[in-house]
Amino acid sequence: MWKGADRVANWVKALRTPKKDGSGSMFRSKYLPAQKAAVKPGFLYEFPWEPLGGAKYLMFLPFVYIVAAGLDDSDNWAFHMLCLVALRYIQAQFWHFVSRNHAISGKTRVQSRLVDFAQVDREENWDDYIILQLYVATAVHMLPWLYCYQDTCYGYRDFPLFHGKGLLQLVLIHAGPTELIYYWLHRALHGHALYAKYHSHHHASFVTEPISGSAHPFMEHLMYTANFAIPLLGTWAVGGASIAMFYAYMLGFDLLNIIGHCNFEFFPVWFFKAFPFMKYMIYTPSFHSLHHSRVHTNFCLFMPIYDYLGGTLDPKSWDLYFSAAEGKAVPERAPDAIFLGHGTEILSVFHLPFLSRSFSAKPYKAQPWMYVLWPVAVQLLVAMRIFVGKVFVADKHRLGKLELQTWVTPACAIEFFFKGQWKRINSYIEDAIVKADKQGVKVFGLGALNKNEALNGGGALFVQNNPHLKMRVVHGNTLTAAAVLRKIPADTKSVFILGATSKLGRAISLYLAVRGVKCTLLTLSKERFDKVVDDCPKQFKGNLVRTEKISDGASFDTWVVGRFLSNKEQEVAPGGTAFHQFVVPMLPEVRKDCFYSNMPAFKLPSEAQGFKSCEMTMGRREVHACHAGALVHALEGWQHHEVGPIDPERIDTTWNAARKHGFELVADEEWVQINGGEVSPTASSAGSGSWAEQNN
Repeated sequence: MWKGADRVANWVKALRTPKKDGSGSMFRSKYLPAQKAAVKPGFLYEFPWEPLGGAKYLMFLPFVYIVAAGLDDSDNWAFHMLCLVALRYIQAQFWHFVSRNHAISGKTRVQSRLVDFAQVDREENWDDYIILQLYVATAVHMLPWLYCYQDTCYGYRDFPLFHGKGLLQLVLIHAGPTELIYYWLHRALHGHALYAKYHSHHHASFVTEPISGSAHPFMEHLMYTANFAIPLLGTWAVGGASIAMFYAYMLGFDLLNIIGHCNFEFFPVWFFKAFPFMKYMIYTPSFHSLHHSRVHTNFCLFMPIYDYLGGTLDPKSWDLYFSAAEGKAVPERAPDAIFLGHGTEILSVFHLPFLSRSFSAKPYKAQPWMYVLWPVAVQLLVAMRIFVGKVFVADKHRLGKLELQTWVTPACAIEFFFKGQWKRINSYIEDAIVKADKQGVKVFGLGALNKNEALNGGGALFVQNNPHLKMRVVHGNTLTAAAVLRKIPADTKSVFILGATSKLGRAISLYLAVRGVKCTLLTLSKERFDKVVDDCPKQFKGNLVRTEKISDGASFDTWVVGRFLSNKEQEVAPGGTAFHQFVVPMLPEVRKDCFYSNMPAFKLPSEAQGFKSCEMTMGRREVHACHAGALVHALEGWQHHEVGPIDPERIDTTWNAARKHGFELVADEEWVQINGGEVSPTASSAGSGSWAEQNN
């Protein structure tokens, strides 16, 4: 055996082995594709390189080496294949952007159902066919010959760059044998045995996205690759092959495949009215969408003429096309609730659902290699500022009967800290609020720094400027306060509070003080402290104590933290201290002997639909507490604005409403482990056993 075999095997194993923190291996995320999506997966269901995970991209390296080392052949085959691979990815990314960008494709949707995380995972390996076809084409190219005639052997090589007549031959061969074979192969795949073993994987996606057309098991792709090779080999056999042929066919094929699965209609109505015969020559997104919704109609590859001749043409095909093209298939309606977020760091722009499919489906964390893309991210942000210049729709969801949308302010977190940017940012937010109110939106939630006190008084500025709003503006921090309080253990007698005079710090301090907890507030401003004390009932004012010294925190093992703490400041806390945080960004966990709570967040109710991307650093189907607060506001139909200071008396009411509607506080797993498996102070018990729960 080769001496390096064990070394390579161990290296591959390391690539595949998850890290101890659960974040996945070097190349593979902990969110793995749902590979066994077929009813009864059959022989050769998975691709051979499936065990490699993300390391499969190393399979492109031999081609890179050949080009870099100047070892390419007379056709420059490796170079052209790499260019073709790159163009296939670029084209797929372009259509992903277009199909998920609601400003572009939202008006002509075909299906109203929404995509979820399960579909994203199931289609994670959509690009395996690119690797397969690259190696199959290269294997044929490397054969000494394909056939011999009169003592002369002919190989699949020595291509001219361009052959005009050959491209016409390519189209004709595809329209004939390939389309016909595919039609009958596709019908065979809908037979019980093959459907259960293979094709049901693809049909698990009721609503498709551009790359859904490439999400098939390995065996199915082998069948397709053999069929799709017919035009390439046939054109070569009749003397019309060229390098341009590979670009034209593979990119053209991908384009048509994408069109059928993009779920929005863009073919102009006038085109088919002017050329009615073309509806049999090329399919539309709505045509193929019917195949996914009705299953046993519209089997063709790209040409509906074969369904017409085979008697499988769905009679609703053209009605659905006209309905979608005119924006009637999925009529646009105002959402019931909107949540407004914003970018964090520069690279977070890539976490937008329409910019990245798989990256946005995982909690945001900038990888080291991504900093190479920093200039691209800056250009994207500048483009948004110049060409968009307003709040935009990032995603759409549903919760029960409520239609939800997530909007984004085109600004990164750092911009909120420059006073010169406040007027611009507030104008973005206020314009969005006025627009949403005119549309008939019921609740408008402000996320993160969009409701900064210094910026707009926690949203109060917008209510003051627009006193006739029918829509309710909600900062959602009442539920955030409830989330922080539910994590404080029941036997807590005293707490050290930092950021104590902020909106959240004030509410938490007042809530605890009224319930007999001694609260020491760290603040340099006696005036701000006195305002907090003034809001406290007379008999409980003594529970609020002011200090200007961080060193006073040394006698407290419960810290409620609403501002950043340096490493040196954290060292003041005694061992075993619990840092209950509502600070953004979260504290660096420098104390291994202390507990750091998670960001206050909630798991969505089971009936929530259409969540296919993570809300920044949140886990899947988790949202920040303020987002959950806005949703609860809408579900309850509350008619008050939730802006400005938090009303401590509404904390329990809001918490109970959230629990009633199925929101669950995200548990602090480390706290559960520290307490020997006790889950009482965490979300797992809905707050039961927490200080706040037992003192209601």
